[in-house]
Amino acid sequence: MNFLIIYCHPYEKSFNHAILESVKSNLAHKHKSFKVIDLYQEQFNPIYDKEELRLFHTGKTHDPLVTKYLNYLREASAIIFITPLWWNSIPAMLKGFIDKVMKEGKGLSHTVSKTGIHGELTNIKHTYVLTTSTSPTFYVKLFLGNGIKRIFVNKTLKQLGMQHRHWIHFGGLTNSTQKQRIAYLTKINHYNFSSRNH
Repeated sequence: MNFLIIYCHPYEKSFNHAILESVKSNLAHKHKSFKVIDLYQEQFNPIYDKEELRLFHTGKTHDPLVTKYLNYLREASAIIFITPLWWNSIPAMLKGFIDKVMKEGKGLSHTVSKTGIHGELTNIKHTYVLTTSTSPTFYVKLFLGNGIKRIFVNKTLKQLGMQHRHWIHFGGLTNSTQKQRIAYLTKINHYNFSSRNH
């Protein structure tokens, strides 16, 4: 399988970065092919300008990173998002990635018809969203509307054609113990990202 990792965190000493390293170690150990998009390190600009918006309905862009990332998406058979939750949702950087890279047009990320959106990224057979939050997991799910799974995972990514979607969350990060963090990283280091039996 050809994996694409989309990593969205600016700090190399963050827990999210430790998750990234665990995922990379996991895939390398299992001899899986993967590419990493590090949105902050690559200085992706998530902001739409007038020219980018003008080009949207033609499926074109004037941002070379958009072209590069869309090609990566079309080549991938599995995708792993690694991101924190900020204010109950994905960061603006990742939202901008979705906004700008997902181009409308046949053979791109999606097409729009009278009946709705048809996802073109059906080549992505396995989809994983790995998130962290300072809020406990039960609070995210029960009191904050479970937006990341309900909207991002089960609506947005589904609309784009990404299949077999899984959300893996580590909540209560601020008050977690070192033992809990190590246990989670160990779990990720051994997780079977290509299994059809999740």
